[in-house]
Amino acid sequence: MQRIANYGSFLQAYALKQLIENLGHNVEFVDYHVETPLVKDNVDNSNKYSRNIRKGIETFRYKAPLSHKVAFIHYKHSFNKRYLPFLGVTDKMNYNPLLDCLVIGSDEVFNCIQKNVHVGYSLELFGKGNNAKRLITYAASFGNTTLEKLDKYKKQEEIGNLLKEFDAFSVRDENTGRIIKALTGRKVTYNLDPVLAYDYMNCCDKIPYLPSAEKYLILYAYSGRISNNEAAWIASYAKKKDLKIYTIGGIQKYADRFINCSPFEVLAYFRNAEEIITDTFHGTIFSIITHKPFATLIRNSSANDYGNEEKLSDLLKRLDLTNRAAANISDVATINKMTIDFQKLDKVLEHHRMQSQQYLKENIQC
Repeated sequence: MQRIANYGSFLQAYALKQLIENLGHNVEFVDYHVETPLVKDNVDNSNKYSRNIRKGIETFRYKAPLSHKVAFIHYKHSFNKRYLPFLGVTDKMNYNPLLDCLVIGSDEVFNCIQKNVHVGYSLELFGKGNNAKRLITYAASFGNTTLEKLDKYKKQEEIGNLLKEFDAFSVRDENTGRIIKALTGRKVTYNLDPVLAYDYMNCCDKIPYLPSAEKYLILYAYSGRISNNEAAWIASYAKKKDLKIYTIGGIQKYADRFINCSPFEVLAYFRNAEEIITDTFHGTIFSIITHKPFATLIRNSSANDYGNEEKLSDLLKRLDLTNRAAANISDVATINKMTIDFQKLDKVLEHHRMQSQQYLKENIQC
């Protein structure tokens, strides 16, 4: 997922690279050939070029300031050129190299029942045709692909046979663990997403100090996911608290600023914020590691429409933060008044970080 142009994908890739290099290994990123998505009853199955054009047109239809729209398009189109060099990734694709060990994950590498033509139903993400001596996962996720969806599309046997070739499984959520156990009968290890497993705030020297002249809250959500009613509520809420609204990663109605910055600067902006409102997995994680009050909007999946409840509910439960989940936007006011015992949370994270290091140390064998 290292070529996907968003902050969460980049920061999880950079973090996993650091974790493995800290064990004394050389790291390169491997690409996969994108195949046709299984879900074909949606406009997203147009070719990727027409999809990019349509996405650009959609951006201008969003109710947001024109300057934010222009900045957002620039952010998307310049992302890979500006930031992939930090990963050692170039324009040249790296397909099926000879390796001592291939680590698949993190992120939603197994989310195969979906409509995105940039990911598709791509079996190389399940290890097909690899040239590695060992094949493992780290904090891999099926996202909102479930056993029921695999059965509906008659893919349980094919996916199960590929999974049986892995030497070790690390997953980041219960849904993924349940699928792997059902299809392989094998045990899994639960590990945190790399952005949590790597101690960014204490170990990464690329996070800058950014002075702030005003108080603000961050609204971290993909463009188009915050409804007009939610945006109006957030605008009223921010005004009552005398906070500006900064949006990162997506453009939103009523925002005061859209921030186009580096992935490392994202964490600096989170660190300076008064509070966070998000409906994303990594927006939640950024809030946790920067010790900020946050509320996470939970979205339910329906049919082939993408929700977030599987991965976010699991993450919050795993870190004993279920009280940060907001079923409705109006819940945010109450949630962000509640304090978080970050000292206790950091001890939980330290325990999980040791487990992550141990899993990688034991299973990356050269």
